[in-house]
Amino acid sequence: MLQLQLLSSPPLTPQTLNLNSISNPKLFPSFSSLNSSQTRSFKFNPLSKPSKFSLKCRQSEYFDQKQRFNDSSSSTSPSSLAGLPARFYVGHSIYKGKAALTVEPRAPEFVPLDSGAFKISREGFVLLQFAPAAGVRQYDWSRKQVFSLSVTEIGTLISLGMRESCEFFHDPFKGKSDEGKVRKVLKVEPLPDGSGHFFNLGVQNKLLNVDENVYIPITRGEFTVLKSAFSFILPYLLGWHAFANSTKPDDTSRANNANPRYGGDYEWTM
Repeated sequence: MLQLQLLSSPPLTPQTLNLNSISNPKLFPSFSSLNSSQTRSFKFNPLSKPSKFSLKCRQSEYFDQKQRFNDSSSSTSPSSLAGLPARFYVGHSIYKGKAALTVEPRAPEFVPLDSGAFKISREGFVLLQFAPAAGVRQYDWSRKQVFSLSVTEIGTLISLGMRESCEFFHDPFKGKSDEGKVRKVLKVEPLPDGSGHFFNLGVQNKLLNVDENVYIPITRGEFTVLKSAFSFILPYLLGWHAFANSTKPDDTSRANNANPRYGGDYEWTM
């Protein structure tokens, strides 16, 4: 509500206030623009003491309603409802005539300790998804085959030369009753002309009666991009970023004094 107060030190007299001049639009354009119903709300008594009058401004109501709407919409946003920071999903895809390859990182997992700290329970990994082609620039993702690269396997790929090859073997049921029923072999071999590498994934799944082989050529530039991305994400897959973010200069001495085993001179105090 916009309050306007009309105050005057000397009392008003008929000589000092001419009511007829109010109707003159040249002298008082704002009063002449009011309709009859609005004009009735103003009462002037020239012989009485100065009085207060109020003017209702609809523009203030508009801003009040707009502010209430903004507050309500912001309070019901997904991030505020969840109370958690936003999550981001990233990946990199390579499309070729015979197949497509998508590379996605997966974050490590932590478990809380009684002390209030956290300990890594599972290292992160990079998920490779191979999808065979179903037509021109079309891929059948319902037949995709996946392969999870561990941090050690990522290190092998990063250090791989243009003329070098490597091979990874996975058995998802190793050590279980279904061991040997699912076999996954990923081969990375150089192209004959030295312009890149072949990524060849073979999957034999006796449980689902699947025998699939998907391969895709990766050029030198594409392989360089993959190795650069792998090098960047590797410390995060190990969870070392969480340790670095939680370390403060004043915490180092406190941690070393509390547990000398983790001190900088541990090697010489065994």
